[in-house]
Amino acid sequence: MGTVGRMTASYARAERAALADSLLAAGPDAPTLCEGWATRDLAAHIVLRERRPDAAAGILIKPLAGHAKRVQDDLAAGDYPALVDKVRNPQPLSLVRIDAVEEAMNLVEFYIHHEDVRRAKPGWTARDLPAGYAHALHGRVKMTARLAARRFPGTIVVQAPGEEPFQVGAGGDRVEVSAPPGELALFFSGRQRAAEVALSGDEGLVKRLRDARLGL
Repeated sequence: MGTVGRMTASYARAERAALADSLLAAGPDAPTLCEGWATRDLAAHIVLRERRPDAAAGILIKPLAGHAKRVQDDLAAGDYPALVDKVRNPQPLSLVRIDAVEEAMNLVEFYIHHEDVRRAKPGWTARDLPAGYAHALHGRVKMTARLAARRFPGTIVVQAPGEEPFQVGAGGDRVEVSAPPGELALFFSGRQRAAEVALSGDEGLVKRLRDARLGL
């Protein structure tokens, strides 16, 4: 079990490094899939999340969002290579240096944000992920999908190659979403238009799902 945990955590660490490489290669002002954010804003968001607990709460708590935005804007305005280096290298005493914490916090986070950078540029292609990485993502996608689609007025049957199907949504007519786990992670994080998925079922329900405000 310990070996499996270490292997899973290694995917998050490798994705952290790959994300940092892509941020640096893209430069500070490249577009991302996050509306209104350039690469410098995305890098600042990650640094805020890991290094500024006083502001990170504002990511989810609306009354604190103003403080979070001010801190993020200040980070984004600084030296870009130094900012990306903070993405790449957590602080020495950071909890994310613990394998289990890195995996729990960042396995999906870094995959999605790396794709936010990659897929904002024309000519991108989906990555063929290692089987172990895809399986690890799938385990997290179940939780993400249940939260993201909890109010969707229908039953969403989610299928990934080699994995057991599962259902989310508020119940009712069925629509099916089929894709590899990485694409499902993007889809249920609110990036439906950038995710390569197959949708089937009632045409109206499919359109509603494609246009729904998913994400946490």
